[in-house]
Amino acid sequence: MMVRRLEPKDRTRLDAFLRVHTDSSLFLRSNLATAGMIDHGKPMHATYAGAFEGADLCAVVAHCWNGNLLLQAPTHVEAVANAAMTASGRPLTGILGPWDQACAARDALAPGRPTRLESHDGLFALDLPALVRPPMLEVPGVRCRATRPSDLDLVVDWRAAYEVELLSAIPSAEHRARVRADVERQHAGGLLFLLEVAGTPVATSAFNARLPDVVQVGGVYTPPPLRNRGHARTAVAGSLVAIAQTGVSRAILFTGEDNSAARGAYEAIGFRRVGDYGLVLF
Repeated sequence: MMVRRLEPKDRTRLDAFLRVHTDSSLFLRSNLATAGMIDHGKPMHATYAGAFEGADLCAVVAHCWNGNLLLQAPTHVEAVANAAMTASGRPLTGILGPWDQACAARDALAPGRPTRLESHDGLFALDLPALVRPPMLEVPGVRCRATRPSDLDLVVDWRAAYEVELLSAIPSAEHRARVRADVERQHAGGLLFLLEVAGTPVATSAFNARLPDVVQVGGVYTPPPLRNRGHARTAVAGSLVAIAQTGVSRAILFTGEDNSAARGAYEAIGFRRVGDYGLVLF
């Protein structure tokens, strides 16, 4: 077994390996498609390391511009994660990937280090022809649409609240600036949606990773006073109806084991569990 930094010459083997594990590799595959393998520290950039058994790539870890490690390492996760961090020289701010891999990387790289979030999530998938349209989508005055520039202040407020509530983010000017950058990037890519009822926004959904045939849903948020009315599932379904018109045929998402309301909403529109995912944030 050999572990080393991956270079652009490895791209074909890297793409082929990740394609086999697409459902749990959407961040990796989407970032690669957007930014390639040369790491300049810009959004979506990362330093990649891999393990080889003979000529075969068998594990990949990316240390991203934001300090997060993205894992697809069914074997040798500790060695490959260490190689990625050594090559990037960045501090470690989080670990994302299949749950067992995330735990192994946490134990190897940051034993005893306090975390602000450790979330064991279910990984869910939906082939879009099997989408179950919520009845609310058919109600007059209800529509799900892509965001406009005038929506962004509201969506930034909602996204910041989402991250405080679900990701244990600490409110600050720096946090809000990062949230705005993320929201503006998703808006510019046509990946951000609002659900309206009689012209009033009631929920938002986004795609945090996208490939020509598959997307990953994230940032689903309904303000607390408007919850338990079916808005979140309708926002997700409406965004999937829209993205399907571009040729996308499959969607992935992950949600916490303890978030029964979210699981119920996603299962109601056709998502089915296909695995486990994990987030460890420092």
